[in-house]
Amino acid sequence: MTISIGDRLPACTLVQLGDKGPTAVSLADKLEGRKVVLFAVPGAFTPTCHSAHVPSFMRTKDQFVAKGVDEIICISVNDPFVMKAWGDSTGAAQAGITMLSDPESALTKAIGMDFDAPPAGLLARSKRYAMVVENGVVTHLNLETSPGECEISAGEGLLDVM
Repeated sequence: MTISIGDRLPACTLVQLGDKGPTAVSLADKLEGRKVVLFAVPGAFTPTCHSAHVPSFMRTKDQFVAKGVDEIICISVNDPFVMKAWGDSTGAAQAGITMLSDPESALTKAIGMDFDAPPAGLLARSKRYAMVVENGVVTHLNLETSPGECEISAGEGLLDVM
């Protein structure tokens, strides 16, 4: 079942690379009592994710903050080392975007956003989406119909529905 507006996100553990190595991050703790934007990409360093999706949230971060968003989180089914390197190379980390790894695809599968694209070497990856989550409940959800598209799931596309 695919997550939808009004659903509560499941309690999952994601991973972030910090100064002391990989650190478990409770999604429930990140969401409790907060307004958070989550966006997911099929893969770090892949063309659309790298050149369109992440930059769109860097451009719009201040507009989200003005709408009361406490944090913007990028999630990908990659390891935390790749997510850290990607956040550093794009400038997303410096811009205040939190880069979290879903290495086992636990969250992605739990919310029905997983897909496979064997010809591209993408297995058990996440569909491209963006959502607003308030106190753990999805209030806005923009899901792309194709992993190569980044329109409604871009920062500007999500701002349009808030």
